[in-house]
Amino acid sequence: MREFSQTELLLELEPVVAGELDRHHKMAKEWFPHEYVPWSEGRDYDGIFGGEAWSETDSTIPEAARISLVVNLLTEDNLPSYHYEIATTFGRDAAWGTWVHRWTAEEARHGTALRDYLTVTRAVDPVALERARMSHMEEGFTNSYEGVLHSLAYVSFQELATRIAHRNTGKVSGDPNCERLLARIAADENLHMLFYRNLLGAAFELNPAQTMRAVTDVVTTFQMPGTGIQGFSRKAMAIAHAGIYDLRLHLDDVIMPVLRQWSVFERGSLGDEGDKAREELAEFLDRLEVTASRFVERREARRAREAADA
Repeated sequence: MREFSQTELLLELEPVVAGELDRHHKMAKEWFPHEYVPWSEGRDYDGIFGGEAWSETDSTIPEAARISLVVNLLTEDNLPSYHYEIATTFGRDAAWGTWVHRWTAEEARHGTALRDYLTVTRAVDPVALERARMSHMEEGFTNSYEGVLHSLAYVSFQELATRIAHRNTGKVSGDPNCERLLARIAADENLHMLFYRNLLGAAFELNPAQTMRAVTDVVTTFQMPGTGIQGFSRKAMAIAHAGIYDLRLHLDDVIMPVLRQWSVFERGSLGDEGDKAREELAEFLDRLEVTASRFVERREARRAREAADA
């Protein structure tokens, strides 16, 4: 089967976009960021209002959860770059354009709500947060993948990964207000994942070999959009050790559920190129399973040593 051009893919998938957009509008629930922020906990900071400077003792949220909250917020902050990338890839016309703007509007609420919550509750240093925002946004974000199929594959996994990271951060925070807010944000991310996942499912029916190659390329090179945050590796390790997001979760709760939904390994022949891509994917998943298991073993051993020393 011949490969579809990018223009052909956009045209062929547009009816699916329109249908998914209708479904999304029916399922999405209106919500308001200000309702999820405990404003009564707020007080003036130092500066022009002469309040109290931020202190580490201002919050009881565990350090790993605070690190994750900052990473999550800084990731959301790069929305202008994300909008540019998906608008460039998907266009701003017809159903594709309607979705691009709807997605952007919904994502904008996440950054607003998270920043208000962190500032009001004094969960993190607001000066350090603002400096990190400036630094991260100045770096921007560039899509590592070219084309419609690769972009759809990436966001299918990324939206689910983001949902899990938000949800688990809320659980680890120990703060019911934080958990409530992040559960609300995670619900949005889940709907976004469903939109993209279903679109790529339709692409599998359109051209299975071309779609399989895109999925394999993305899974084997996947990185979260916050990778460019300063000190990301150190932050990601703290988040992983806390069980908020790690390789085990990435494989079991992100990659495999999405692949099962697409019936990647249950389909018949995908053609020579498609079968080759699927074999590459299977080999990569086997290696990832070994790495994920080793990480969990090392983490458990580390926790056991820490408990013994306590």
